[in-house]
Amino acid sequence: MRRSRLMAYATSLLLAAGIALTGTATAQASQQAAATGYVALGDSYSSGVGAGSYIGSSGDCKRSTKAFPYLWAAANSPSSFDFTACSGARTSDVTASQLAPLNSATGLVSITVGGNDAGFADVMTTCVTSSDSTCVSRINTAKAYVDSTLPGRLDSVYSAIRAKAPAAHVVVLGYPRFYKLGQTCAGLSETKRSAINNASDYLNSAIAKRAADHGFTFGDVRSTFTGHELCSGDSWLLSVNWLNIGESYHPKASGQSGGYLPVFRNAA
Repeated sequence: MRRSRLMAYATSLLLAAGIALTGTATAQASQQAAATGYVALGDSYSSGVGAGSYIGSSGDCKRSTKAFPYLWAAANSPSSFDFTACSGARTSDVTASQLAPLNSATGLVSITVGGNDAGFADVMTTCVTSSDSTCVSRINTAKAYVDSTLPGRLDSVYSAIRAKAPAAHVVVLGYPRFYKLGQTCAGLSETKRSAINNASDYLNSAIAKRAADHGFTFGDVRSTFTGHELCSGDSWLLSVNWLNIGESYHPKASGQSGGYLPVFRNAA
């Protein structure tokens, strides 16, 4: 995590209190800034739906030991790790039930959110079960929501995070493109696959802008998932699964470790 930012914050607190920073005090402030906690917020892409190995106590939130937050924490041993991401979460769910662990000692926060607000599950269901034109129409409705309503919802949750964790480095991660195009592939038509990918790009652009305006870092996972989309022959994403519909179109364990973890690790 970015110690320079945390160090600056610790320094400003000491200066505000009228404490002159000697070499020893500076070293102590640096050590204190480094000994910070990590809080993982967000929806199913953070909780690890689709990756298996769910933590029993997480219930319907389906937090996985193979999700990128858990993997990062295991490798980096932050002073504390709070994993509150939950399957199905919207921005309002994050602000209502996930922010309790945040405090002035929180040094790192990750979050994926916005897809459920924009109707991700309904978009995918519509595109799987309906015509090309109906799929595209539903996607256009979702895009209109992304334009009109989602920015304000993201602003609310991002502002709440900053208020509760003023020193934290916040990493906002996006969503992958789902399909490799131009391939012979059973299932959805090329028209639907292209429209779904474009919708993901549209959503990512909106999230990235709001993150930047709040001074947060945006982690773009589209590059790491390139070559591992559905129809690629080496997919890190689950296709539609009628026996376990909730896991459809989510990263497998390989998508968490190979797609999300490297992006988060580099951004943290």
